[in-house]
Amino acid sequence: MLEMPSPTDEKDLLMMLGVLGRRWWSSVCEEDFDQQDAEVVCRELGCGAPSVLQGALYGEVEAPMWTKEFQCGGHESALLDCRSSGSDRNTCSPGKAVGLTCSEPVRLVGGASRCAGTLEVKHQGDWRPVEYYFCSLKTADVACRDLDCGSAVSTRERKSSWRTVWRINYNCVHSGSSLRDCSTSRSSSSIVDLTCSDSVRLVNGTSLCSGRLEVKSNQTNQSNSVCEEDFDQQDAEVVCRELGCGAPSVLQGALYGEVEAPMWTKEFQCGGHESALLDCRSSGSDRNTCSPGKAVGLTCSEPVRLVGGASRCAGALEVKHEGDWRPVGYYHSPSVSDWSLKTADVFCGDLDCGSAVSIRQRAESSERSVSSEPDCVHSGSSLRDCSSSASSSSIVDLTCSDSVRLVNGTSLCSGRLEVKSNQFNQSNQSNQSNQSNQTNQTNQSNQWGSSVCEEDFDQQDAEVVCRELGCGAPSVLQGALYGEVEAPMWTKEFQCGGHESALLDCRSSGSDRNTCSPGKAVGLTCSEPVRLVGGASRCAGRLEVKHEGDWRPTL
Repeated sequence: MLEMPSPTDEKDLLMMLGVLGRRWWSSVCEEDFDQQDAEVVCRELGCGAPSVLQGALYGEVEAPMWTKEFQCGGHESALLDCRSSGSDRNTCSPGKAVGLTCSEPVRLVGGASRCAGTLEVKHQGDWRPVEYYFCSLKTADVACRDLDCGSAVSTRERKSSWRTVWRINYNCVHSGSSLRDCSTSRSSSSIVDLTCSDSVRLVNGTSLCSGRLEVKSNQTNQSNSVCEEDFDQQDAEVVCRELGCGAPSVLQGALYGEVEAPMWTKEFQCGGHESALLDCRSSGSDRNTCSPGKAVGLTCSEPVRLVGGASRCAGALEVKHEGDWRPVGYYHSPSVSDWSLKTADVFCGDLDCGSAVSIRQRAESSERSVSSEPDCVHSGSSLRDCSSSASSSSIVDLTCSDSVRLVNGTSLCSGRLEVKSNQFNQSNQSNQSNQSNQTNQTNQSNQWGSSVCEEDFDQQDAEVVCRELGCGAPSVLQGALYGEVEAPMWTKEFQCGGHESALLDCRSSGSDRNTCSPGKAVGLTCSEPVRLVGGASRCAGRLEVKHEGDWRPTL
Protein backbone atom coordinates (compact mmCIF):
# COMPACT_ATOMS: atom_id res chain seq x y z
CA MET A 1 0.00 0.00 0.00
CA LEU A 2 1.21 3.49 -0.86
CA GLU A 3 0.82 6.13 1.81
CA MET A 4 0.58 9.87 1.24
CA PRO A 5 3.63 11.60 2.78
CA SER A 6 2.95 14.22 5.44
CA PRO A 7 3.84 17.90 4.81
CA THR A 8 7.34 18.77 5.98
CA ASP A 9 8.28 22.10 4.42
CA GLU A 10 7.26 25.50 5.80
CA LYS A 11 6.14 26.79 2.42
CA ASP A 12 5.59 23.85 0.14
CA LEU A 13 3.06 21.12 0.79
CA LEU A 14 5.57 18.36 0.17
CA MET A 15 3.42 15.57 -1.11
CA MET A 16 3.10 13.15 -3.95
CA LEU A 17 -0.49 13.57 -5.03
CA GLY A 18 -2.40 10.37 -4.26
CA VAL A 19 -6.04 9.52 -4.86
CA LEU A 20 -7.96 6.96 -2.85
CA GLY A 21 -9.54 4.38 -5.11
CA ARG A 22 -11.72 1.57 -3.84
CA ARG A 23 -9.05 -0.05 -1.72
CA TRP A 24 -5.72 1.74 -2.13
CA TRP A 25 -3.96 5.03 -2.68
CA SER A 26 -2.95 5.66 -6.27
CA SER A 27 -0.54 8.19 -7.73
CA VAL A 28 -1.72 10.21 -10.74
CA CYS A 29 -0.04 10.46 -14.13
CA GLU A 30 0.98 13.96 -15.19
CA GLU A 31 -0.76 13.51 -18.55
CA ASP A 32 -4.11 13.02 -16.80
CA PHE A 33 -3.91 16.13 -14.57
CA ASP A 34 -3.96 19.87 -15.33
CA GLN A 35 -4.08 23.27 -13.59
CA GLN A 36 -7.86 23.12 -12.96
CA ASP A 37 -7.48 19.71 -11.37
CA ALA A 38 -4.70 21.14 -9.18
CA GLU A 39 -6.95 24.01 -8.05
CA VAL A 40 -9.52 21.50 -6.83
CA VAL A 41 -6.93 19.47 -4.93
CA CYS A 42 -5.43 22.53 -3.20
CA ARG A 43 -8.92 23.72 -2.23
CA GLU A 44 -9.85 20.26 -0.92
CA LEU A 45 -6.72 20.24 1.28
CA GLY A 46 -7.45 23.72 2.69
CA CYS A 47 -4.36 25.20 1.04
CA GLY A 48 -3.85 28.20 -1.23
CA ALA A 49 -3.77 28.18 -5.01
CA PRO A 50 -1.41 25.79 -6.85
CA SER A 51 1.99 27.32 -7.46
CA VAL A 52 4.01 24.40 -8.90
CA LEU A 53 2.78 21.40 -10.86
CA GLN A 54 5.57 19.13 -12.03
CA GLY A 55 6.07 15.43 -12.63
CA ALA A 56 8.20 13.55 -10.09
CA LEU A 57 8.78 16.73 -8.08
CA TYR A 58 8.54 14.76 -4.85
CA GLY A 59 9.80 11.36 -5.95
CA GLU A 60 8.71 8.66 -8.36
CA VAL A 61 6.63 5.54 -7.74
CA GLU A 62 6.06 2.35 -9.65
CA ALA A 63 2.41 1.42 -9.15
CA PRO A 64 -0.49 1.55 -8.68
CA MET A 65 -1.36 4.54 -10.88
CA TRP A 66 -4.74 6.16 -11.42
CA THR A 67 -5.92 5.02 -14.87
CA LYS A 68 -8.34 7.74 -16.04
CA GLU A 69 -7.90 11.40 -16.88
CA PHE A 70 -9.43 13.95 -14.49
CA GLN A 71 -11.61 16.59 -16.18
CA CYS A 72 -12.26 19.18 -13.46
CA GLY A 73 -13.88 22.55 -14.11
CA GLY A 74 -11.89 24.04 -11.21
CA HIS A 75 -14.92 24.87 -9.06
CA GLU A 76 -15.45 21.42 -7.51
CA SER A 77 -14.91 20.95 -3.78
CA ALA A 78 -13.24 17.54 -4.10
CA LEU A 79 -11.20 15.82 -6.82
CA LEU A 80 -13.45 12.78 -6.95
CA ASP A 81 -16.41 15.07 -7.69
CA CYS A 82 -14.80 15.83 -11.08
CA ARG A 83 -15.67 14.00 -14.25
CA SER A 84 -13.11 11.57 -15.63
CA SER A 85 -12.38 10.18 -19.08
CA GLY A 86 -14.24 7.14 -20.22
CA SER A 87 -11.21 5.10 -21.24
CA ASP A 88 -8.32 3.83 -19.19
CA ARG A 89 -4.71 4.89 -19.84
CA ASN A 90 -2.45 1.91 -20.43
CA THR A 91 0.82 3.33 -19.14
CA CYS A 92 2.53 6.32 -17.53
CA SER A 93 6.09 7.25 -18.49
CA PRO A 94 8.72 7.10 -15.72
CA GLY A 95 9.11 10.38 -13.84
CA LYS A 96 5.57 11.50 -14.64
CA ALA A 97 3.75 10.95 -11.33
CA VAL A 98 2.15 14.29 -10.38
CA GLY A 99 4.01 16.42 -7.82
CA LEU A 100 2.07 19.44 -6.61
CA THR A 101 2.90 22.51 -4.49
CA CYS A 102 0.01 24.56 -3.15
CA SER A 103 0.71 28.05 -1.84
CA GLU A 104 0.33 28.58 1.88
CA PRO A 105 -2.95 30.28 2.87
CA VAL A 106 -1.28 33.40 4.27
CA ARG A 107 -2.00 37.07 3.43
CA LEU A 108 -1.36 40.66 4.50
CA VAL A 109 -4.40 42.94 4.42
CA GLY A 110 -4.97 46.68 4.75
CA GLY A 111 -1.38 47.74 4.06
CA ALA A 112 0.18 50.07 1.52
CA SER A 113 1.36 47.14 -0.64
CA ARG A 114 0.90 43.39 -1.00
CA CYS A 115 3.94 42.97 1.27
CA ALA A 116 2.57 44.98 4.22
CA GLY A 117 -0.52 44.82 6.41
CA THR A 118 -2.25 42.74 9.06
CA LEU A 119 -1.00 39.16 9.00
CA GLU A 120 -3.76 36.61 8.50
CA VAL A 121 -3.69 32.83 8.14
CA LYS A 122 -6.47 30.62 6.75
CA HIS A 123 -6.92 27.57 8.89
CA GLN A 124 -9.91 25.36 9.54
CA GLY A 125 -11.74 27.30 6.83
CA ASP A 126 -11.35 30.77 8.40
CA TRP A 127 -9.09 33.75 7.70
CA ARG A 128 -7.99 35.01 11.11
CA PRO A 129 -5.33 37.50 12.24
CA VAL A 130 -2.22 36.27 14.02
CA GLU A 131 -1.73 37.12 17.67
CA TYR A 132 1.17 39.47 18.41
CA TYR A 133 2.31 37.49 21.46
CA PHE A 134 5.91 36.39 20.78
CA CYS A 135 5.59 36.91 17.02
CA SER A 136 9.19 37.93 16.37
CA LEU A 137 10.79 38.98 13.09
CA LYS A 138 12.25 35.49 12.69
CA THR A 139 8.77 33.96 12.91
CA ALA A 140 7.20 36.65 10.72
CA ASP A 141 9.90 36.10 8.09
CA VAL A 142 8.30 32.75 7.32
CA ALA A 143 5.14 34.62 6.25
CA CYS A 144 7.19 36.96 4.04
CA ARG A 145 8.68 33.97 2.25
CA ASP A 146 5.25 32.35 1.87
CA LEU A 147 4.04 35.57 0.24
CA ASP A 148 7.05 35.72 -2.11
CA CYS A 149 8.03 39.03 -0.53
CA GLY A 150 11.55 39.77 0.69
CA SER A 151 12.60 39.68 4.35
CA ALA A 152 10.64 40.70 7.44
CA VAL A 153 11.45 44.34 8.19
CA SER A 154 9.18 45.11 11.15
CA THR A 155 6.33 43.76 13.22
CA ARG A 156 3.97 46.07 15.10
CA GLU A 157 1.34 45.36 17.67
CA ARG A 158 -2.16 46.56 16.76
CA LYS A 159 -4.89 46.63 19.34
CA SER A 160 -8.32 45.45 18.24
CA SER A 161 -11.51 44.25 19.89
CA TRP A 162 -11.30 40.83 21.51
CA ARG A 163 -11.62 38.24 18.78
CA THR A 164 -10.59 34.75 17.78
CA VAL A 165 -7.02 34.74 16.45
CA TRP A 166 -4.27 32.28 15.63
CA ARG A 167 -1.31 31.90 17.98
CA ILE A 168 1.81 30.67 16.19
CA ASN A 169 4.04 28.15 17.97
CA TYR A 170 7.65 29.30 17.57
CA ASN A 171 9.31 25.88 17.93
CA CYS A 172 6.87 24.37 15.44
CA VAL A 173 7.56 27.00 12.76
CA HIS A 174 11.32 26.81 13.13
CA SER A 175 11.33 23.04 12.92
CA GLY A 176 10.31 23.57 9.28
CA SER A 177 6.51 23.51 9.43
CA SER A 178 4.22 26.14 7.93
CA LEU A 179 2.37 28.88 9.84
CA ARG A 180 -0.89 27.11 9.09
CA ASP A 181 0.38 23.84 10.53
CA CYS A 182 1.60 25.62 13.69
CA SER A 183 -1.55 27.64 14.48
CA THR A 184 -3.78 27.18 17.52
CA SER A 185 -7.00 29.07 18.19
CA ARG A 186 -7.39 31.53 21.07
CA SER A 187 -8.93 34.92 21.92
CA SER A 188 -6.87 38.11 22.00
CA SER A 189 -7.07 41.86 21.41
CA SER A 190 -3.48 42.07 20.15
CA ILE A 191 -2.68 41.26 16.51
CA VAL A 192 0.33 41.59 14.18
CA ASP A 193 0.92 44.20 11.52
CA LEU A 194 3.82 43.01 9.37
CA THR A 195 6.01 44.80 6.83
CA CYS A 196 8.20 42.77 4.49
CA SER A 197 10.76 44.18 2.10
CA ASP A 198 9.15 44.11 -1.30
CA SER A 199 12.05 43.50 -3.64
CA VAL A 200 15.29 42.83 -1.72
CA ARG A 201 16.42 40.15 0.68
CA LEU A 202 19.61 38.68 2.15
CA VAL A 203 19.83 34.88 1.97
CA ASN A 204 22.04 32.21 3.59
CA GLY A 205 23.23 34.62 6.32
CA THR A 206 23.29 34.24 10.08
CA SER A 207 20.44 36.73 10.57
CA LEU A 208 17.97 38.83 8.58
CA CYS A 209 20.71 41.48 8.38
CA SER A 210 23.31 39.35 6.58
CA GLY A 211 23.50 37.18 3.51
CA ARG A 212 23.83 37.09 -0.26
CA LEU A 213 21.86 39.94 -1.81
CA GLU A 214 18.91 39.03 -4.03
CA VAL A 215 16.74 41.57 -5.88
CA LYS A 216 13.36 40.86 -7.44
CA SER A 217 12.92 42.65 -10.73
CA ASN A 218 9.57 44.26 -11.46
CA GLN A 219 9.78 43.15 -15.07
CA THR A 220 10.55 39.47 -14.53
CA ASN A 221 9.26 39.09 -10.94
CA GLN A 222 12.29 36.82 -10.46
CA SER A 223 14.92 37.02 -7.73
CA ASN A 224 18.40 37.88 -9.04
CA SER A 225 21.77 38.03 -7.34
CA VAL A 226 23.82 41.19 -7.88
CA CYS A 227 27.32 41.36 -9.32
CA GLU A 228 29.90 42.94 -7.04
CA GLU A 229 31.08 45.27 -9.82
CA ASP A 230 27.60 46.82 -10.00
CA PHE A 231 27.26 47.57 -6.28
CA ASP A 232 29.08 49.92 -3.90
CA GLN A 233 28.96 51.25 -0.34
CA GLN A 234 26.16 53.73 -1.02
CA ASP A 235 24.05 50.98 -2.56
CA ALA A 236 24.72 48.87 0.56
CA GLU A 237 23.54 51.71 2.81
CA VAL A 238 20.21 51.78 0.98
CA VAL A 239 19.72 48.00 1.24
CA CYS A 240 20.51 47.94 4.97
CA ARG A 241 18.08 50.81 5.57
CA GLU A 242 15.37 49.13 3.50
CA LEU A 243 15.72 45.96 5.58
CA GLY A 244 15.48 47.86 8.88
CA CYS A 245 19.06 46.99 9.82
CA GLY A 246 22.02 49.10 10.90
CA ALA A 247 24.76 50.50 8.67
CA PRO A 248 26.67 48.12 6.35
CA SER A 249 29.74 46.63 8.02
CA VAL A 250 31.00 44.10 5.46
CA LEU A 251 30.57 44.06 1.67
CA GLN A 252 32.34 41.16 0.02
CA GLY A 253 31.77 38.95 -3.01
CA ALA A 254 30.62 35.36 -2.36
CA LEU A 255 30.70 35.88 1.40
CA TYR A 256 27.46 33.91 1.74
CA GLY A 257 27.80 31.47 -1.13
CA GLU A 258 28.03 31.73 -4.89
CA VAL A 259 25.28 31.28 -7.46
CA GLU A 260 25.28 30.63 -11.18
CA ALA A 261 22.35 32.64 -12.54
CA PRO A 262 20.23 34.70 -12.88
CA MET A 263 22.23 37.86 -12.17
CA TRP A 264 21.09 41.48 -12.15
CA THR A 265 22.38 43.02 -15.37
CA LYS A 266 22.65 46.77 -14.66
CA GLU A 267 24.79 48.79 -12.25
CA PHE A 268 23.03 50.42 -9.29
CA GLN A 269 23.81 54.12 -8.86
CA CYS A 270 22.39 55.07 -5.45
CA GLY A 271 23.06 58.33 -3.69
CA GLY A 272 22.75 56.59 -0.32
CA HIS A 273 19.63 58.50 0.81
CA GLU A 274 17.01 56.43 -1.05
CA SER A 275 14.51 54.36 0.94
CA ALA A 276 14.61 51.35 -1.42
CA LEU A 277 17.19 49.91 -3.79
CA LEU A 278 14.84 49.95 -6.78
CA ASP A 279 14.33 53.69 -6.23
CA CYS A 280 17.98 54.19 -7.25
CA ARG A 281 19.05 55.02 -10.77
CA SER A 282 20.75 52.27 -12.74
CA SER A 283 23.14 52.24 -15.68
CA GLY A 284 21.70 52.42 -19.16
CA SER A 285 23.58 49.41 -20.53
CA ASP A 286 23.49 45.78 -19.50
CA ARG A 287 26.55 43.96 -18.15
CA ASN A 288 27.38 40.89 -20.21
CA THR A 289 28.95 38.74 -17.53
CA CYS A 290 29.86 38.46 -13.86
CA SER A 291 33.01 36.65 -12.78
CA PRO A 292 32.62 33.57 -10.55
CA GLY A 293 32.68 34.38 -6.84
CA LYS A 294 31.44 37.93 -7.37
CA ALA A 295 27.82 37.77 -6.21
CA VAL A 296 27.36 40.46 -3.54
CA GLY A 297 27.49 39.27 0.07
CA LEU A 298 26.44 41.92 2.57
CA THR A 299 26.48 42.20 6.36
CA CYS A 300 24.52 45.04 7.95
CA SER A 301 25.22 45.84 11.59
CA GLU A 302 22.60 44.72 14.07
CA PRO A 303 20.51 47.58 15.55
CA VAL A 304 21.63 46.90 19.13
CA ARG A 305 23.33 49.26 21.60
CA LEU A 306 24.39 49.71 25.22
CA VAL A 307 23.51 53.07 26.81
CA GLY A 308 24.44 54.86 30.05
CA GLY A 309 27.57 52.84 30.77
CA ALA A 310 31.19 53.82 31.22
CA SER A 311 32.05 52.74 27.66
CA ARG A 312 30.36 51.70 24.42
CA CYS A 313 30.65 48.09 25.61
CA ALA A 314 28.70 48.57 28.87
CA GLY A 315 25.26 49.83 29.83
CA ALA A 316 21.54 49.12 29.48
CA LEU A 317 20.89 46.81 26.52
CA GLU A 318 18.58 48.29 23.89
CA VAL A 319 17.35 47.06 20.52
CA LYS A 320 15.67 49.01 17.74
CA HIS A 321 12.16 47.61 17.51
CA GLU A 322 9.18 48.99 15.59
CA GLY A 323 11.33 51.99 14.68
CA ASP A 324 12.23 52.91 18.28
CA TRP A 325 15.14 52.10 20.60
CA ARG A 326 13.70 50.01 23.46
CA PRO A 327 15.26 48.45 26.56
CA VAL A 328 15.48 44.68 26.80
CA GLY A 329 13.54 43.23 29.73
CA TYR A 330 15.17 40.94 32.28
CA TYR A 331 12.79 38.00 32.63
CA HIS A 332 12.72 34.84 34.67
CA SER A 333 9.77 32.88 33.35
CA PRO A 334 9.21 29.36 32.00
CA SER A 335 7.82 30.98 28.84
CA VAL A 336 10.70 33.40 28.25
CA SER A 337 14.38 32.67 27.63
CA ASP A 338 16.42 33.09 30.82
CA TRP A 339 19.42 35.38 30.67
CA SER A 340 22.89 33.92 30.91
CA LEU A 341 26.38 35.07 29.99
CA LYS A 342 26.25 32.69 27.03
CA THR A 343 23.10 34.45 25.78
CA ALA A 344 24.52 37.90 26.46
CA ASP A 345 27.71 37.02 24.62
CA VAL A 346 25.72 36.94 21.36
CA PHE A 347 24.93 40.64 21.82
CA CYS A 348 28.51 41.52 22.70
CA GLY A 349 29.39 40.05 19.31
CA ASP A 350 26.64 42.11 17.62
CA LEU A 351 28.16 45.22 19.24
CA ASP A 352 31.68 44.33 18.05
CA CYS A 353 32.78 44.15 21.68
CA GLY A 354 34.66 41.29 23.26
CA SER A 355 33.20 38.63 25.55
CA ALA A 356 30.29 39.03 27.95
CA VAL A 357 31.69 39.80 31.41
CA SER A 358 28.54 40.35 33.48
CA ILE A 359 24.79 40.84 33.28
CA ARG A 360 22.84 42.66 35.96
CA GLN A 361 19.16 43.09 36.60
CA ARG A 362 18.21 46.74 37.01
CA ALA A 363 14.84 47.58 38.58
CA GLU A 364 13.15 49.84 36.06
CA SER A 365 9.55 49.36 35.03
CA SER A 366 9.01 49.74 31.30
CA GLU A 367 5.92 49.30 29.16
CA ARG A 368 8.11 49.72 26.09
CA SER A 369 10.62 46.94 26.75
CA VAL A 370 11.11 43.93 24.51
CA SER A 371 11.52 40.28 25.34
CA SER A 372 13.27 37.48 23.48
CA GLU A 373 11.29 34.63 21.97
CA PRO A 374 11.89 31.29 23.75
CA ASP A 375 14.93 29.45 22.42
CA CYS A 376 15.36 31.94 19.56
CA VAL A 377 18.55 33.60 20.77
CA HIS A 378 20.04 30.27 21.82
CA SER A 379 19.52 28.95 18.28
CA GLY A 380 22.06 31.53 17.08
CA SER A 381 19.70 34.26 15.86
CA SER A 382 20.21 37.95 16.55
CA LEU A 383 18.40 39.92 19.25
CA ARG A 384 16.52 41.92 16.62
CA ASP A 385 15.23 38.76 14.95
CA CYS A 386 14.01 37.37 18.28
CA SER A 387 12.40 40.47 19.84
CA SER A 388 8.74 41.20 20.56
CA SER A 389 7.10 43.84 22.77
CA ALA A 390 6.41 43.03 26.41
CA SER A 391 6.26 45.10 29.60
CA SER A 392 8.81 44.39 32.31
CA SER A 393 9.63 45.48 35.85
CA SER A 394 13.39 45.25 35.24
CA ILE A 395 15.84 45.63 32.37
CA VAL A 396 19.22 44.20 31.41
CA ASP A 397 22.53 45.91 32.19
CA LEU A 398 25.31 44.23 30.23
CA THR A 399 29.08 44.61 30.41
CA CYS A 400 31.26 43.25 27.63
CA SER A 401 35.04 43.29 27.52
CA ASP A 402 36.08 46.19 25.35
CA SER A 403 39.32 45.04 23.75
CA VAL A 404 40.10 41.42 24.71
CA ARG A 405 38.38 38.11 24.14
CA LEU A 406 39.14 34.39 24.16
CA VAL A 407 38.05 32.50 21.03
CA ASN A 408 37.65 28.81 20.09
CA GLY A 409 37.62 27.73 23.73
CA THR A 410 35.16 25.54 25.61
CA SER A 411 33.75 28.49 27.60
CA LEU A 412 33.98 32.28 27.85
CA CYS A 413 36.98 31.74 30.15
CA SER A 414 39.17 29.80 27.71
CA GLY A 415 40.47 30.20 24.18
CA ARG A 416 43.02 31.87 21.97
CA LEU A 417 43.63 35.45 23.09
CA GLU A 418 42.62 38.22 20.68
CA VAL A 419 43.15 41.92 21.27
CA LYS A 420 41.45 44.82 19.50
CA SER A 421 43.66 47.88 19.28
CA ASN A 422 43.13 51.21 17.59
CA GLN A 423 46.84 51.56 16.88
CA PHE A 424 47.34 48.10 15.47
CA ASN A 425 44.40 48.12 13.12
CA GLN A 426 44.98 51.61 11.85
CA SER A 427 48.57 50.79 10.95
CA ASN A 428 47.47 47.51 9.47
CA GLN A 429 44.89 49.29 7.33
CA SER A 430 47.37 51.94 6.20
CA ASN A 431 49.66 49.18 4.96
CA GLN A 432 46.76 47.95 2.86
CA SER A 433 45.65 51.38 1.67
CA ASN A 434 46.95 50.72 -1.82
CA GLN A 435 44.72 47.70 -2.13
CA SER A 436 41.61 49.25 -3.62
CA ASN A 437 39.76 45.94 -3.70
CA GLN A 438 36.12 46.84 -3.26
CA THR A 439 35.27 43.31 -2.13
CA ASN A 440 36.36 43.86 1.46
CA GLN A 441 34.93 47.12 2.75
CA THR A 442 34.33 47.94 6.42
CA ASN A 443 33.46 51.13 8.23
CA GLN A 444 35.13 50.04 11.44
CA SER A 445 38.62 51.30 12.25
CA ASN A 446 38.90 48.68 15.01
CA GLN A 447 38.91 45.03 14.03
CA TRP A 448 39.30 41.83 15.99
CA GLY A 449 41.95 39.36 14.98
CA SER A 450 45.17 40.56 16.58
CA SER A 451 46.47 37.45 18.36
CA VAL A 452 49.31 37.77 20.86
CA CYS A 453 52.69 36.06 20.60
CA GLU A 454 53.57 33.79 23.53
CA GLU A 455 56.98 35.52 23.89
CA ASP A 456 55.23 38.84 24.59
CA PHE A 457 52.89 37.54 27.31
CA ASP A 458 53.48 36.17 30.82
CA GLN A 459 51.62 35.04 33.94
CA GLN A 460 50.99 38.58 35.20
CA ASP A 461 49.55 39.56 31.83
CA ALA A 462 47.30 36.48 32.00
CA GLU A 463 46.05 37.51 35.47
CA VAL A 464 44.94 40.85 34.06
CA VAL A 465 43.10 39.24 31.12
CA CYS A 466 41.28 36.73 33.34
CA ARG A 467 40.24 39.52 35.71
CA GLU A 468 39.07 41.71 32.81
CA LEU A 469 36.88 38.87 31.53
CA GLY A 470 35.29 38.27 34.95
CA CYS A 471 36.88 34.83 35.22
CA GLY A 472 39.02 33.20 37.91
CA ALA A 473 42.82 33.07 38.06
CA PRO A 474 44.75 31.75 35.03
CA SER A 475 45.30 28.00 35.18
CA VAL A 476 46.88 27.19 31.78
CA LEU A 477 48.97 29.44 29.53
CA GLN A 478 50.25 27.67 26.43
CA GLY A 479 50.94 28.59 22.80
CA ALA A 480 48.49 27.32 20.16
CA LEU A 481 46.36 25.56 22.78
CA TYR A 482 43.20 26.75 21.00
CA GLY A 483 44.38 26.82 17.40
CA GLU A 484 46.97 28.75 15.47
CA VAL A 485 46.55 31.78 13.23
CA GLU A 486 48.68 33.34 10.53
CA ALA A 487 48.29 37.11 11.02
CA PRO A 488 47.81 39.77 12.23
CA MET A 489 49.79 39.52 15.47
CA TRP A 490 50.25 42.05 18.28
CA THR A 491 53.68 43.59 17.74
CA LYS A 492 54.77 44.77 21.23
CA GLU A 493 55.43 42.96 24.49
CA PHE A 494 52.90 43.47 27.33
CA GLN A 495 54.45 44.47 30.66
CA CYS A 496 51.64 44.17 33.22
CA GLY A 497 52.13 44.37 36.95
CA GLY A 498 49.17 42.03 37.48
CA HIS A 499 46.98 44.57 39.27
CA GLU A 500 45.60 46.39 36.21
CA SER A 501 41.90 46.14 35.40
CA ALA A 502 42.41 45.83 31.62
CA LEU A 503 45.19 44.52 29.39
CA LEU A 504 45.45 47.74 27.39
CA ASP A 505 46.05 49.63 30.66
CA CYS A 506 49.39 47.80 30.92
CA ARG A 507 52.64 49.26 29.67
CA SER A 508 54.11 47.76 26.51
CA SER A 509 57.64 47.55 25.12
CA GLY A 510 58.92 50.43 23.05
CA SER A 511 60.02 48.35 20.08
CA ASP A 512 58.02 46.18 17.73
CA ARG A 513 58.61 42.45 17.36
CA ASN A 514 59.30 41.46 13.79
CA THR A 515 58.03 37.90 13.83
CA CYS A 516 56.30 35.23 15.89
CA SER A 517 57.19 31.56 15.48
CA PRO A 518 54.42 29.23 14.26
CA GLY A 519 52.39 27.65 17.06
CA LYS A 520 53.11 30.52 19.45
CA ALA A 521 49.80 32.42 19.55
CA VAL A 522 48.74 32.67 23.21
CA GLY A 523 46.15 30.13 24.35
CA LEU A 524 44.77 30.87 27.83
CA THR A 525 42.53 29.03 30.26
CA CYS A 526 41.18 30.95 33.23
CA SER A 527 39.63 29.03 36.10
CA GLU A 528 35.86 29.19 36.31
CA PRO A 529 34.52 31.46 39.11
CA VAL A 530 33.04 28.62 41.21
CA ARG A 531 33.76 27.41 44.74
CA LEU A 532 32.59 25.04 47.47
CA VAL A 533 32.07 26.56 50.93
CA GLY A 534 31.28 25.21 54.39
CA GLY A 535 32.53 21.69 53.77
CA ALA A 536 35.20 19.57 55.38
CA SER A 537 37.65 20.24 52.53
CA ARG A 538 38.07 22.45 49.45
CA CYS A 539 36.41 19.71 47.42
CA ALA A 540 33.22 19.57 49.49
CA GLY A 541 30.53 22.04 50.53
CA ARG A 542 27.81 24.28 49.18
CA LEU A 543 28.31 25.22 45.50
CA GLU A 544 28.60 28.94 44.80
CA VAL A 545 29.12 30.83 41.53
CA LYS A 546 30.41 34.39 41.16
CA HIS A 547 27.67 36.31 39.37
CA GLU A 548 27.19 40.06 38.93
CA GLY A 549 30.30 40.53 41.09
CA ASP A 550 28.97 38.50 44.06
CA TRP A 551 29.36 34.91 45.21
CA ARG A 552 25.90 33.29 45.12
CA PRO A 553 24.67 29.79 45.96
CA THR A 554 23.21 27.74 43.12
CA LEU A 555 19.63 26.49 43.19
